Amino acid sequence: MSNTHLHSLPRHEIVRKKAVISLLFTGGKSLKGDFLRIAYRFPAAVPDPVPASPSVMFAVSKKTLPLAARRNRAKRMMREAYRLEKPFLLEKMRDAGDPATPGPLVMAMLYTRRGGGIPSLEEFRREFRSLVGQMRL
Repeated sequence: MSNTHLHSLPRHEIVRKKAVISLLFTGGKSLKGDFLRIAYRFPAAVPDPVPASPSVMFAVSKKTLPLAARRNRAKRMMREAYRLEKPFLLEKMRDAGDPATPGPLVMAMLYTRRGGGIPSLEEFRREFRSLVGQMRL
């Protein structure tokens, strides 16, 4: 039975290429929420082919969360929030439907809250949905 998972996060959708990451941070747009920052870009010319679906990376600074276990937990929460809210992002991209868009969406989710506890999954989802709603696609 071939059942495709709508809420999955395949490995090929995770940004790992240095050239794509540098393009994202040098010429991308950025949105900031209470504890998340999203940088995004539609790269016109990427050295290697990028999948047609959105590509994403997740990052938490050592300055933000010094303990590795807490950094990993924050990244897991961001991945899960993205995975669950990906249909909303795809719907927004489909509604925008700009034929002049040069390529697929590449985005980075950065955790920016210092100190205190790590927010719950619901807070991550709410923050991500709010930032995606503000994106100009």
